[in-house]
Amino acid sequence: MYLLVGLVIGLESLGIPLPGEIILVTASLLAASQDHINPYILGSCAIAGAVIGDSIGYVIGRKGGQPLLTWLGRKFPKHFSAEHVASAERSFQKWGMWAVFVGRFIALLRIFAGPLAGVLRMPYWKFAIANVLGGIVWAGGTTAVIYSVGKVAEDWLKRFSYLGLVAALAFGLGSMLLMKWRTKKAQQKAERQPVAATAEAAEPEPVPAAE
Repeated sequence: MYLLVGLVIGLESLGIPLPGEIILVTASLLAASQDHINPYILGSCAIAGAVIGDSIGYVIGRKGGQPLLTWLGRKFPKHFSAEHVASAERSFQKWGMWAVFVGRFIALLRIFAGPLAGVLRMPYWKFAIANVLGGIVWAGGTTAVIYSVGKVAEDWLKRFSYLGLVAALAFGLGSMLLMKWRTKKAQQKAERQPVAATAEAAEPEPVPAAE
């Protein structure tokens, strides 16, 4: 269990589109109900996978450069399309090392962060600081929060009924889907703005009528 979680998160952080967040949430919920799963070991493996995977992705991106993104675009067009790459590059240019840290909490940037930081030649010390802090806060924090929620839900279930637990899980799932939908809409809006600005700049000015 521990190695599987660390491996999936590491591969996702390296740049391979995998459901690392779903695996971590599922494992944390299992830890809340299964005594043989230690949440501290689980969280440590998740953090290690996130940090090591991002570091490998950085090295690959630095060695592979722009041709790497082109190759990934052919292999994974849904995740590494030209639009997604351009959006991620704008985030890195605007936020710098904070894009690596914040990217931990955004599915698309979580895949891009390591390789793209290497392609863009971000200084390694900046990347390393953001990578380690982001890995600890995201992986460790997610494990702690989901484990705590699972424990509360388990105690609540003993006092009440399965119906209440289903309602709580439905509320949590609905909130997560709503946040993902809002994030996707914000990304789409950000992607449309440069296109609109380019079209407006390219539009010729009207020629005044001759008198």
